[in-house]
Amino acid sequence: MTELTDYGGPFDPDFTHLKFSKETILRLLKVYSEYMLRVDGFWYLTVMQRWGNAGAFECDKRVWGKAQLFELQTISRILNIRGNDVATVMKAVQASPWMWLYDYSIDLKNPNHAIVTYYTCPTLTALEREGTGRERLICREFEPVILGMIAHYFNPNIRVTPIRVPPRTDYHDICCRWEFKLENRP
Repeated sequence: MTELTDYGGPFDPDFTHLKFSKETILRLLKVYSEYMLRVDGFWYLTVMQRWGNAGAFECDKRVWGKAQLFELQTISRILNIRGNDVATVMKAVQASPWMWLYDYSIDLKNPNHAIVTYYTCPTLTALEREGTGRERLICREFEPVILGMIAHYFNPNIRVTPIRVPPRTDYHDICCRWEFKLENRP
């Protein structure tokens, strides 16, 4: 069977995504990730217009609390990601559909300590362009909760600490940097 690189030919009543080439599926995966980001932004802005930023932020926390748990459960099951150290958390971070959208690096110092640096962030770029300062709320209040949720899914003793977060004054600088560290607690 010939793998499709696009769907420009005739209608196929037996169509399935499995007919696409690996390269096409990977392109679609990235587009689907971008679609998720846009839906997130569209619904947030719609709720914000109707009920204000405080209402939208509260909804965002509730929605992403549930969505993040679903993502972690699903990706961990499908990819057999198991463990309770920082290296395991980093594997889940790498496999997240969101990571297609960022230019980032992970410096795994040892299995219990990592530094994650985001060089690009479409959300931060949009917030900076908006110019209302919402990046303070999203990056300083919301992101630590989500990153903590990811870490604590694997081990509640993993501490997530912001090293550098917006707002930023140099837009060529990194977007943010986070430390993940397993702490020995009695």
